[in-house]
Amino acid sequence: MQPYTHEYYMNEALKEARKAYDADEVPVGAIVVSNNKIIARAHNLTERLNDVTAHAEMQAITSAANYIGGKYLTDCILYVTLEPCVMCAGALYWSQVSAVVFGAGDEKRGYALVHKNLLHPKTQVTKGVLGDECAELIKQFFQQKRKK
Repeated sequence: MQPYTHEYYMNEALKEARKAYDADEVPVGAIVVSNNKIIARAHNLTERLNDVTAHAEMQAITSAANYIGGKYLTDCILYVTLEPCVMCAGALYWSQVSAVVFGAGDEKRGYALVHKNLLHPKTQVTKGVLGDECAELIKQFFQQKRKK
């Protein structure tokens, strides 16, 4: 089977982000891919679960680990619409995910602001995949919030 592109998978993560948007959650979506197959889909659930740790990445890591039956995601790629925060970067470090691909950068809360090496040393990072589309969804969400 021919592997899909980063853009294909980021569009799948964007579908999750739109679910969060529709549920009045900060619109961040994530998926985990292993062997060209999506094994986990998630979006922010912090409002619904009343849990500040219920970020899309955290939900996706848990779901993927359950799917695999182990805590390490060494042969997996996480696609997420927004640069992970420090908390999520730490969880990604411990999960030993092979790669992180993110859309929009986060100038206020992204992990790279604090420390560029929070991810596992073997984790490859790809930035800016469909970055404009990912950023626009978040921008629209907060513009709508300010109008209320």
